[in-house]
Amino acid sequence: MSGPAVVFGLLLGSLLAVPALAAPAADPPMPLPPLSRGAQPPAAAPPATPAAGSSDTSSAGPADGSPSQNAASISNDVFGPTEDDAYGAFQRGGYLTALALALPRAQKNDPAAQTLIGEIYDQGLGVPQNTKTAADWFRLAASHGDKVAAFELALLYQNGDGVPKDDKRAAELFQKSADAGYMPAKYNLALLYIEGVAVPPDMVKAAQLMKEAADSGLPEAQYDYGNMLVEGGGVPPDVVAGAKEIGIAAKAGVVAAEVDYATMLYLGQGMPRDLAGAVRWYKQAAEQGNPVAQNRYAKLLAVGEGVDLDLEQAAMWRALARRQGLADPTLDRLLVSISPKDLAQAEEEARFWPLPPPEAQPAPTLTGKTPAPTSNELGTSTATATTAPVTPPVSSAPAPTVTPATGVPSK
Repeated sequence: MSGPAVVFGLLLGSLLAVPALAAPAADPPMPLPPLSRGAQPPAAAPPATPAAGSSDTSSAGPADGSPSQNAASISNDVFGPTEDDAYGAFQRGGYLTALALALPRAQKNDPAAQTLIGEIYDQGLGVPQNTKTAADWFRLAASHGDKVAAFELALLYQNGDGVPKDDKRAAELFQKSADAGYMPAKYNLALLYIEGVAVPPDMVKAAQLMKEAADSGLPEAQYDYGNMLVEGGGVPPDVVAGAKEIGIAAKAGVVAAEVDYATMLYLGQGMPRDLAGAVRWYKQAAEQGNPVAQNRYAKLLAVGEGVDLDLEQAAMWRALARRQGLADPTLDRLLVSISPKDLAQAEEEARFWPLPPPEAQPAPTLTGKTPAPTSNELGTSTATATTAPVTPPVSSAPAPTVTPATGVPSK
């Protein structure tokens, strides 16, 4: 799904004689994070999805070898502050075990167990992915008041996964989850108020919701609320406070925030100017694949501002940005003096990035030992379960009616 239509975000200013707060023509604006699971706080994020064909690993311990933690110390988002065997198995990667443990409770209308089953089918963890079945379980759990299920179902309606795309229904479910205090829902609802999708546009309401989500520690919300403070979107402008929020989001790993924070450090906007800090943040975002950061870091390398002049490295980062569609005539002019040999080497490095070119890689050391057989060579079965999806029980009670939020706060 494409990013929201309304964009907050700072653009590179005086670098290389570009007027203050005006980006080079080739630099695209930084979009807000999409409405997706990326908006969930770290505690709510599910464990990494195993590769296709992986087997259930219920007995496996934590990857770091530390003693197994019970579910209460792992996450309270789904099952609350009590220990739970099903969610504990889920957190350890034992998805089929988690499904077997959750199913009897789900059939007794336990909303947390119903949500867990929905998550397993939604992501295809140990079972074939089936978003329609996931939607059925999320719908049942949401009808029993589970705020996480309402949020997950809203995402499915928003994207048309397993259910017909319905922005109005998604907004209703985001509102229901937000009313129950789920911060990712407040964040997504704020974005809808910014865009005016399925709700009336309301920047003041959006800023209120965004601040709540930011204050809860949600990095994406901290980034967006910081930009709202800088731009005065729904709140009085406060560049210093905005820079602080953007910096917090950058340190939490939001790449777009890293780029904006670097720009603010370069310009000295909302904080003292820090050229060395700007270089570090641009480089960090560039190494994570952000084309705007790659372009701007290349410019600094090309003129030796805050970093040693290095035309070959500048050309490599230019090539990486171009690969993603960002061409910049200003940068091209800065690199006009690079030698054909250095340019060819830069292009070769970009081709294999982030690995070094083959000739630069050290030759493997031959030990004469026979490599250990893989699990497939040992004949271990790694087949993913192919059983039919478990559908939720049909309830005789009518489905609850969710009323969307109404009323626009005074400005």
